[in-house]
Amino acid sequence: MNKKPFIHDDFLLTTKAARELYHGYAEKMPIIDYHCHLPPAEIAEDKRWDDIADVWLGGDHYKWRQMRTCGFEERLCSGRGKDGRASGWERFEAFAKTMERLVKNPLFDWSHLELARYFNVTERLCGASAKRIYAKCNRELAKKGFSARGLMKRSNVRVVCTTDDPVDSLEHHLAIAKEPFGTRVLPAWRSDKASKIENLPAWNAWMDRLAAAAETPVRTYDDFLGAMAKRHAFFEKAGCVVSDYGLTEIFAASYTEGEVARVFKKARAGKAVTPEEALKFKSAWLFEGLRADAKANWTTQLHYNCLRDLNGAMFDAMGPDTGFDSIGDWSVAESLARLFDRLERADALPRTILYSLNPKDNEMLASVMGCFQKAPDVGKLQLGAAWWFLDQKDGMRKQLETLSALGALGTFVGMLTDSRSFLSYTRHEYFRRLLCQKLGEEVEKGEIPNDLKWLGPIVSDISFNNANRYFGFGA
Repeated sequence: MNKKPFIHDDFLLTTKAARELYHGYAEKMPIIDYHCHLPPAEIAEDKRWDDIADVWLGGDHYKWRQMRTCGFEERLCSGRGKDGRASGWERFEAFAKTMERLVKNPLFDWSHLELARYFNVTERLCGASAKRIYAKCNRELAKKGFSARGLMKRSNVRVVCTTDDPVDSLEHHLAIAKEPFGTRVLPAWRSDKASKIENLPAWNAWMDRLAAAAETPVRTYDDFLGAMAKRHAFFEKAGCVVSDYGLTEIFAASYTEGEVARVFKKARAGKAVTPEEALKFKSAWLFEGLRADAKANWTTQLHYNCLRDLNGAMFDAMGPDTGFDSIGDWSVAESLARLFDRLERADALPRTILYSLNPKDNEMLASVMGCFQKAPDVGKLQLGAAWWFLDQKDGMRKQLETLSALGALGTFVGMLTDSRSFLSYTRHEYFRRLLCQKLGEEVEKGEIPNDLKWLGPIVSDISFNNANRYFGFGA
């Protein structure tokens, strides 16, 4: 008797109701990926790859972390080892052997989904199958359609929002807009470098870049606000409707405009600021950023509670975003409430999506959100999709459970990739299957009504329609 492959039509769909919900209401919905880290240059040039190892291991620190855990040297993981770069085959084989030990890890599921959806491979990846799968994937990569744009079209992606510095020229976005290919590629405002006032050399260098981009001097705090406003307007003209703030904690200290102006002047003069002064500046930066988003009718995303670069030796050798970050543990309830109250009193609270990397915060975030929901927006404040270390089965289910219990699940704007890979759109499929599995199981148990004509459109909305309306994409 033939065994069913691991990835099959009903993967994760354990009940009849789940199968009907997924295949009838989720499977064919387009994708809106409103937060990712795809390089716009690679989309503009329609990048191609010769080797599956480059696609899978070129920048994926999720995989690097697990390969290190399984004892593989750095040249096989990130390719940056002191003993020289390994070949594509050597790296792929090392990852295949890592997969043998990743049972229940989301990488195991994601990787097999990608093999099935993009390469028509349903064999389990392991050391014994690695040579066959490597050759098959590389043959497929040589075919027409295996390019950055081709993969986005193949995945039925309608809109992508990248992550972009305010000083960026957006040249690649502008070039893409002149040659539409079916997927809109929009910038997203990420101004974190403006807040890092403790690192004076880097901060002042960034302020000089801001002055050049805005074509205006940035010597005073008022200059800074004016230059940021010019760049905000430039991003808006380029189609931007989303901002993103990557924070350790929520900054909401008390300050006066005069205090912040003095701190800014001191830092621009190259004089170190105190922790209290830094917090006042960061609080002003965050408040003014969200106020600008509200004025432009953008949506703000707040990502926080990430403890970055724990391994100092490896950070010195490799830099950021290489797999040495972890879940943080800052308490933010009072500061978040204070920030939102200030914005609401100024009639300047934008649509906001909240993400904590620490799962203990889910219920707190959902309860704070409920205090600031406001018409005419539907689900103005959102509990963001399970993020980074949490975008696995348990994390996704807990996020859905919290939102269901303390909010309105039917208003949720759904999944995103948060990825640098053009193959990671299967994360949307993974999320949709888990959503339908959860609802289907509860239908079977009698915990929610067995009315799929009611539940089905909720699934379609969470898969695509809600995000399309929320961000105003009209896709």
